[in-house]
Amino acid sequence: MGTYINPGNQAFRRIDGPNYVDKTGMIRLINERIGGEDSLVCISRPRRFGKSYAAKMLTAYYDCSCDSHELFDKKIIARSKSYSAHLNHYNVIYLEITSFVSSARRQGISLQEVPNMIVDALHEELLSRNPELPAGKSLTDLLICCVEKNGGRPFVFIIDEWDAMIREAKEDETAQKRYLDLLREWFKNGTFTPKVVAAAYMTGILPIKKDGTQSAISDFHEFSMLHPGEFAKYTGFSEAEVKKLCKKSKMNFDDMKAWYDGYELFGEHAVYNPYSVMNACREKNCRSFWGRTSASEALTDYIDMDFDGLQETVARLIGGDEIAVNTSQFQNDFERFRTKDEVLTLLIHLGYLTCDSTHGIARVPNEEVRDEFRNFLGNDHFSEHWLRLIGRSRKLLDDTIAGNGDAVAAALEEIRGEQYAPQYYNDEQALRAVIKYAYIAAFGQYVKAEEIPSGKGIADVVFIPAALSGFPAMVIELKWNKTSGGAVTQIKNKKYDAVLHPFAGNILLVGINYDEKTGKHAYTIEKR
Repeated sequence: MGTYINPGNQAFRRIDGPNYVDKTGMIRLINERIGGEDSLVCISRPRRFGKSYAAKMLTAYYDCSCDSHELFDKKIIARSKSYSAHLNHYNVIYLEITSFVSSARRQGISLQEVPNMIVDALHEELLSRNPELPAGKSLTDLLICCVEKNGGRPFVFIIDEWDAMIREAKEDETAQKRYLDLLREWFKNGTFTPKVVAAAYMTGILPIKKDGTQSAISDFHEFSMLHPGEFAKYTGFSEAEVKKLCKKSKMNFDDMKAWYDGYELFGEHAVYNPYSVMNACREKNCRSFWGRTSASEALTDYIDMDFDGLQETVARLIGGDEIAVNTSQFQNDFERFRTKDEVLTLLIHLGYLTCDSTHGIARVPNEEVRDEFRNFLGNDHFSEHWLRLIGRSRKLLDDTIAGNGDAVAAALEEIRGEQYAPQYYNDEQALRAVIKYAYIAAFGQYVKAEEIPSGKGIADVVFIPAALSGFPAMVIELKWNKTSGGAVTQIKNKKYDAVLHPFAGNILLVGINYDEKTGKHAYTIEKR
């Protein structure tokens, strides 16, 4: 077995355990493309969404140097008509670009030399395994010779973390250009590509970097979080798959859904972060498994820039708002940002946001990601006025729990007066928007739901405390030019708190009214 050429199936064998979620159906989609005009595929996914697992799966399936029947005969792909025709039928070139970047870093070598490191590594291994090949030729010529001498057997290229060079050399345009030129040499060469490349599968966090308005390697068919196409089914875990894992590991499915579901992909209504789900099952505990990475550190820098009021938008997202985003101008890199929308688009590709691409609406997908955003709330990454808002929000939450209605009303007046609310304050929807800002500190301690069916009607806002937090649950009813006491009476009469029956004895009924004549808010808080 080689390192980069025909590495075998051991890497996939190690992950093919009792808890492996079968995603081999994706192989059929690649089989259908082999040898055709659409045989070059680039899949971009957030970190920890199973990209490397898929690359190892494809390597084990296509590699002609091993026999993988044992691994795949009982998998979903075995039901496909194309299964036997392509199983272990090709030479494979498997490249994990992060390993080359890391090696250059360790040796103190410029990232501009990474493309040469890749070429040299393949050249050396190709000759060592095929000594009959002419040593004096370039890598591309050597690969052509290899195909000719092996009965025309072409290569399947599998490139994991293809965008590592774009991310790590984000300020070195020369390094990026040399790397992209290498990929162009392999996949845009009219002589080399049809003879040598049966198919190519590249995966990474970012879509292919743009050269102006077009992809820098235009022959690839791209499938991203915004436009996953037929690969949407193989992005993350489905709800049915998570339910099976929960049953096997005796985990609460509702907790798993709140923490890790929420990503929107066309045609897929429930998409879970697979890395986090597997770790939660292993630990028997739902929490954030993201941790700090170079990508999240870079995110801090972009939020600090505060493009077009970006910090305000982030605060709104944490508060549960959905935001319109224009994703078309993003250049698919980490250094060229001109607008708030470009940063928000990056957050979608990184998995910090999810987006309904049909309507261009983005939001925070789940509690795990919201927890990551909350890390920004307690530090100096927000400007002074947002830190002041967060401080007031924490006090507001404390006063609400303590039943101090006058203090709550006063705090809401301050927040409203400093224009954190909508420009036009003229109905209950505007009041609802202010409440989102006012209680922004609740996120992480509570899960917020709006217009939730309960009792004999629809509760305006419900705050459900995080497990074992000890905080009271809250039902909030909003009124305009009425009374806060009447709002609480409505909660009781229509039994809006019925949805919170597990928290009986520790529920707050909160009525909020805004009087246009006085310009004042009024609060009534009762414990139930």
